[in-house]
Amino acid sequence: MSTPVGAEAVRVTLHPLRGRRDGAEWIVGRMDTGDFVALPDAGHDAVELLAAGLTVQQARQRLVDRTGRDLDLPAFVAALVELGFVAAIDGVPVASPPPVRPTWPWLREGHVRRLLHPALLAVPFLAVLAAVVAVARQPALLPSYHDLLFSRHGSVVLAVEFVCGWSLVFLHELCHLVTARAAGVPGRIRMGTRLQFLVAHTDVSGIVTAPRRHRLTVYLSGIAFNLTVSAGCVLALAAGSLPDGPPRRLVAALAVVSLLSLPFEFMVFMRTDVYFVLEDLAGAKDLYGDGTAYARFLVARAGRRLRGRPAPVDPSAGFGVRERRAVRAFSVLLVAGTAACLATMAAVTLPADVGLLSGAVRHAAGGRGPWDRWDAAAVLAVLGGGQLAWAFLWWRRHRVRVARLARRVMRRSPAGARAAR
Repeated sequence: MSTPVGAEAVRVTLHPLRGRRDGAEWIVGRMDTGDFVALPDAGHDAVELLAAGLTVQQARQRLVDRTGRDLDLPAFVAALVELGFVAAIDGVPVASPPPVRPTWPWLREGHVRRLLHPALLAVPFLAVLAAVVAVARQPALLPSYHDLLFSRHGSVVLAVEFVCGWSLVFLHELCHLVTARAAGVPGRIRMGTRLQFLVAHTDVSGIVTAPRRHRLTVYLSGIAFNLTVSAGCVLALAAGSLPDGPPRRLVAALAVVSLLSLPFEFMVFMRTDVYFVLEDLAGAKDLYGDGTAYARFLVARAGRRLRGRPAPVDPSAGFGVRERRAVRAFSVLLVAGTAACLATMAAVTLPADVGLLSGAVRHAAGGRGPWDRWDAAAVLAVLGGGQLAWAFLWWRRHRVRVARLARRVMRRSPAGARAAR
């Protein structure tokens, strides 16, 4: 593609792009692939001129007239090709990333547009307020972990909480999806991993081009859903319309299960919902990526100082004061939070899982009755299945990185060096 791009008489056809101003820059990208880039005013003007049908030469002259500077537009077009923003050059198709198939493509913006109406924001607020009033009048309604133990059979508790928990997770992510779709942004619900956790998450990258109110609504819609569900359960219990017994205990357990996911959302070092809110309010482009780069810079700087070498370049040096402070503060939180999570997994989670699994195996082998064997089988299925799913998704996500690391280790080892020779 270097020859036609280098010729200024070519006409460039761009994929449909969407953008918005973000401070001194523009966020521009493809909504169908979720690829976006920050451009200066001149870059945004160039994109608009090219999208209007001007040749590279005409757009270049137009920019000279506007700015008084001669911009290297052929090089800029070549960069657009690398980004996958160019569909064709002089009618010749250009290879670019294919559109990502969204979840539920039949769900259109017009179907759910009213979900962004400001009046709907009052629904979770009023529900939570009413639940707080009900608990103040009847403190016994306050959800407790005791509500999770609604049956003496562990298999029943695990099965119900597994179904309810993952149903709430799906509905939580569905709230992100439909509110993003209401803003005209396609989204995709996927399974993945965050450190030692098996999670579902919704990719709504295109929301960065929406107004801030819409962005925050999308980011917080899942939390609002969980709060509304728990508040609704508390109000149902306060109304006294539920009969005593399993129905009432199940509603109380549902309130607790819905609340249990909220602390996870504040673990911002794992790019949870609250992370995206903080990133938006801080005006950062990629708080996680920049925070990771800054943490690596600190480690590299300390290592070079010990060896008497000059310090590396600070990756946050070119940011504005506000974004630089946010990135540096987040890097501390990222390292501390990740270390705490992994330490908790090693000291608490893994020993507890091993104990539960070994106990389940013993009960399955020597259970005195069908309930003992059923309880053991349920524990094995939930814990073992969850760990296998986590391992599969982690490997699928990191297999290229693991293979690259293994090749690097082999090259550095004596056996690998001999094999290379």
